[in-house]
Amino acid sequence: MLNHKTSSHGVSLALRLLAGACSVVALLGQTNATLRQIADAGRLEDLRWSDFSDYRQHVKNFYEPGGYALAWIRGGEPTPQALGVISILQKAEEKGLCAEDYDGPRWSERLARLNNASDPERGKFDAELTVCTMRYISDLHIGKVNPKHFEFGLDVEQKKCNLPDFVRQHLVTASDPASALDTVEPVFPGYQRTKAALLRYLDLARQDDGEQLPIPVKTVAPGSLYPGLPRLAKLLHLLGDLPPDAPPAAEVGTYAGPMVDAVKRFQRRHGLPPDGRLSAQTVKSLNTPLSFRIRQMQLTLERWRWLPQDFPQPPVVVNIPEFRLRAYSTDEEGRIALEMNVIVGKAYGHKTPIFADTMKYVVLRPYWNVPPSIERSEIVPNIQKDRNYISKKGFEVTTQKGEIVTSGEINDDVLAQLRSGKLAVRQKPGPTNSLGLVKLIFPNSHNVYLHSTPAQELFSQSRRDFSHGCIRVEKPAELTAWALRNNTGWDLERIKQAMNSGKDNQQVNLAKPIPVLILYGTAVVNEAGDAMFFDDIYGLDADLERVLAKGYPYPK
Repeated sequence: MLNHKTSSHGVSLALRLLAGACSVVALLGQTNATLRQIADAGRLEDLRWSDFSDYRQHVKNFYEPGGYALAWIRGGEPTPQALGVISILQKAEEKGLCAEDYDGPRWSERLARLNNASDPERGKFDAELTVCTMRYISDLHIGKVNPKHFEFGLDVEQKKCNLPDFVRQHLVTASDPASALDTVEPVFPGYQRTKAALLRYLDLARQDDGEQLPIPVKTVAPGSLYPGLPRLAKLLHLLGDLPPDAPPAAEVGTYAGPMVDAVKRFQRRHGLPPDGRLSAQTVKSLNTPLSFRIRQMQLTLERWRWLPQDFPQPPVVVNIPEFRLRAYSTDEEGRIALEMNVIVGKAYGHKTPIFADTMKYVVLRPYWNVPPSIERSEIVPNIQKDRNYISKKGFEVTTQKGEIVTSGEINDDVLAQLRSGKLAVRQKPGPTNSLGLVKLIFPNSHNVYLHSTPAQELFSQSRRDFSHGCIRVEKPAELTAWALRNNTGWDLERIKQAMNSGKDNQQVNLAKPIPVLILYGTAVVNEAGDAMFFDDIYGLDADLERVLAKGYPYPK
């Protein structure tokens, strides 16, 4: 039998243990209550972007299954996973994102305070890390802004991942958080090349002093004197356009030799005529701060994240600011099978839309069905000036069902019906047809497609926004042969024959439909790793910049 003293001691110990347990429960209750309150509020004042109402449900779904227990703290210390994720958030610039958006500069101080933090403060730390991590994952996976906000025909809805599940299953207990987060990034080789070039330009920006070249009063031709040669040589060396072993600029300041070749290379990379002449336009491009080029790459990476991940066939991609089309092969590296110059919609009034769709057929020797807007604004006014305009231009007036009304002189009755929209106009097939001799169709609400053109001389222009929205291609026969490569018998020779002397308006359905992406990127990194930059001809970089500057929550 226990004596009274021993019994009293045991009861005392039990009471102390019970009190301690109650204290722990009470403290846990405080932490849980803090996390629940934060999740309900959708707001954390200490965050750089305090309003996380757009992530509120995600945060609730993350904490509710665990009873709103701490996810990133054990024994009052941050878990190894928490420290790993924080390190990644602090280096967000490497992904083309901004560390400030994920509280990058604030984490060191928060970690230092954590040891002596109260339970509500630990709950707040935990929630802050959860919100920033979810934002980072979403931004890296589908971009910050939904492309539908800009009325682009790209859909990120099907790409969205279950953020609470991903964080819980792949990060909170991960042995390597960095590897887990790598899986949410786009897999496109072009995205990876752009990201690598961004790192290079971030380093170059730290090395460059930003000295400006003197703007020449008149264009400096090779063999001429130019006082800015030392700075020009330094900049071209830095950018890699002038080889490291190139001789230094002549003391007398003559612009010649390897320097001219380096300027030509720079011009090609920046969408300028590669003539080696130092025009005001070329010098202005040379003087553009590297920080601006970095921003172009960051905005382009945002757009890469909007794209659909999987393609059933190698896609055709048109990059509007570059005026360039690329068709990709089926190999893992996504090599370019075919590329060419294109002409896109005019910057003022006829912009080519940004969207994704599927090419399903081609039409050889097509009619051009004049869109009602062009009929009203261009065709009818020309008929009013010259009643024989239709016959001179090879047009036909038809009913809305395609029945020919006339291809000759236009009388008052036909003109009145054209004005009212009761009749339509189409151009006959042939070499002078505005669509050329082939069109490649990916049915879409914009009525935009790829086609050839009789105006081949326009492809030599450095800026090529001349169309009403459709895309004219430089090598139509080659592109058609590539599109029909799975159709038996449709080789390049047969296609050229059909274009030049075959049946009018002959439709050939593709054996395998091909995805088509009409994109907008002012920064492109080619397969050789060369960074190329182009003008923001539609102002879409500026539009995106304005939306991003407002901060979270972004349009979803």
